[in-house]
Amino acid sequence: MSDIAAGPAAGFEDALVVVDLQNDFCPGGALAVSEGDLIVPLVNRFFGRPRFFKVATRDWHPADHISFEARGGLWPSHCVAETPGARFHPDMHADRADLVISKGALKDAEAYSGFDGTPLAADLRSRGVRRIFVCGLATDYCVRATALDGRSEGFEVVVLEDAIRAVNVKSGDGDRAIREMLGAGCALMKSVDISE
Repeated sequence: MSDIAAGPAAGFEDALVVVDLQNDFCPGGALAVSEGDLIVPLVNRFFGRPRFFKVATRDWHPADHISFEARGGLWPSHCVAETPGARFHPDMHADRADLVISKGALKDAEAYSGFDGTPLAADLRSRGVRRIFVCGLATDYCVRATALDGRSEGFEVVVLEDAIRAVNVKSGDGDRAIREMLGAGCALMKSVDISE
């Protein structure tokens, strides 16, 4: 299933990467992911663990971003920088994040991955991180891209399968993304399987 022997215990060489748990991706938002808000309690549980280095990524788009329908992109306008929709979910303990990574801030560049055009990989390496636990929204886009780029950057990657949700623009997109992540060497675990 994976070439990574992902141990059940998290330590100081591990980081939590929470992908885009923002208002616009949660129910009621401009690009809502079904049940996206249900992962917030799981994310907060991990934010409470002292040994993790905790990262929160966010889309931080200009108003005329290339991904928006108005510019021929796939998506409605969402997560425009400094707007309520771009804020983290109000119940998420975002103040416990050690690092916030803003992505997609250039109007003519797509950036699904938390590593794309950001200092994330360098920041993780500077702190001695070897393994990342990835969760957030959405499985088939930004979670997938972040996990795959994490592997490309040489990190062990564990995807927390109970703390992700998919957009599923096409039926089965989320399942296909999971298979792709596994094929790239990511491990798949439930949050309850990871001890303190």
